[in-house]
Amino acid sequence: MRRADRLFQIVQYLRGGRLITAARLAERLEVSERTIYRDIADLQSTGVPIDGEAGIGYIMRSGFDLPPLMFTREEIVALVTGARMVRAWGGTAMVGAAEEALVKIETVLPEKERGRVGGTKIFAPEMGLGDQTRAIIDLCEAAIEARSILSFDYHDQAGLATTRNVQPLGLWFWGKKWTLVAWCELRDNFRMFRLDRMEKLAKTGRTYAQVPERSLAEILRQIEDKYGKQ
Repeated sequence: MRRADRLFQIVQYLRGGRLITAARLAERLEVSERTIYRDIADLQSTGVPIDGEAGIGYIMRSGFDLPPLMFTREEIVALVTGARMVRAWGGTAMVGAAEEALVKIETVLPEKERGRVGGTKIFAPEMGLGDQTRAIIDLCEAAIEARSILSFDYHDQAGLATTRNVQPLGLWFWGKKWTLVAWCELRDNFRMFRLDRMEKLAKTGRTYAQVPERSLAEILRQIEDKYGKQ
């Protein structure tokens, strides 16, 4: 590992806000403790706000940030491809964020590597995701973050219409179709709702407290128990 890469990794480990010993850093980076002490001293001398001392451990004060020093070719391809997929299939807010992310990725790359962003030959063409669905994605994502209970009219596969109040837990993309994973108050159970079958989607003004038995982790566990262990 190059020394510059090792210094970057030390900063990343210390950004967690927890005390880490030189011995632990040396184990993770496969170098001697003496090397870690020297690297820590060099980082401190350049203004990186690291507190601590040998034999006790080190911690970084909050508020410090450092952009990545380098992306590999494979990482660039993965990031560009992911951003393009979000731009093709995400919500309106996600599209703007993906475009901004591509600009930032290109900015932190060395000049000789910047051509790889535009030169990545993997694309995600748009295939009919409408503005209404994009807006629903944004609303659902915001509701998940705020734990806001949503209300909407829903038409199932048979065309039966019901009004649902749900606790939104996550958004899943299945290729051309998005679903909202939620706890449905009408059915008193987990349900998945296709976004293109929703109408009159709105926040109710109520929020919910997350409990383990109604969490995203719990529905994932149930799915694994049902399908993942056959």
